[in-house]
Amino acid sequence: MVNLEWYRTFKAIYKTGTLTGAAETLFISQPGVSLHLSSLEAYVGYKLFDRTGRKMIPTERAKVLFNAVSEPLIKLEDAEKSFQKSTEKHTPTISVGMCFETFQTTLEQYVSTLPFNLIISFGEYPEMLDQLDKGILDLIITPKKGVSPNIVHEAFSSEQIILVGGKNVDAEDFNEVVQTQDFKKIEEWLKQEKWYGTTGDMEHLFQFWLLNFGHKPNFRPNYIVPNLNSIIRCLKGGTGLAVIPDFLCKNEIETGDVKKIWEGNKKLENTLYFGCRKKTMYQQEIDHIKSLFRQVMVRI
Repeated sequence: MVNLEWYRTFKAIYKTGTLTGAAETLFISQPGVSLHLSSLEAYVGYKLFDRTGRKMIPTERAKVLFNAVSEPLIKLEDAEKSFQKSTEKHTPTISVGMCFETFQTTLEQYVSTLPFNLIISFGEYPEMLDQLDKGILDLIITPKKGVSPNIVHEAFSSEQIILVGGKNVDAEDFNEVVQTQDFKKIEEWLKQEKWYGTTGDMEHLFQFWLLNFGHKPNFRPNYIVPNLNSIIRCLKGGTGLAVIPDFLCKNEIETGDVKKIWEGNKKLENTLYFGCRKKTMYQQEIDHIKSLFRQVMVRI
């Protein structure tokens, strides 16, 4: 069934000529505008706009559709003004980018309580920084700062990258090897164990190894799983090693399901930043999400 909001979005794009202009007119995010447009195009069965640079040029069929729906929409909007206190108080939609594991550990528990709509995006940090700069995302959680003058970064927490293992890993034996300060022996001991990695991002392991041994690891993990939270669940089986941020496995370490094996001879720490554009119409909603993150990170 067609959604009347699709027509409202179509009209806004037609009138403003851009997705950004339509988003500002409707007080929704640009991804929300794109979703409405693609849904309407799928429903009617043909393309409504040609994209030329940043401009949206209506097709001939779009012109016919606009003439057909424009007047009925005006009547509906007039009726809305009569029966609602304010037509300006649309529920805003915020697009937030972060890694999957951070979302599960922090924001996921609060999603159902948010007084606004939320779109969560997962991806690589350079990609998220680019999408933030272009207006596709409104807020990102990142350990890396961008260089765009349009983006402001605010440090709010930190993470330490540590070596963890299953509860059956012989940590005492490893500690004896560490006491020798012979890093070749330490490295050989670690390489004898089973290792976990993820399909998308091995950066934590690479950075940890480079910092402590002077080179990238010359082995491949034995088990490749979808994400860092999957690694933690696998480690609870008792064996294996992995390099992950400490806040993701704090509870498991406290319960003894996972062991903290080594912080490294040199500690690897990342500062976590909120990233958002300097000019945004969603400052109140962004501040709300920031406050939730601060609450969670304090507990962690």
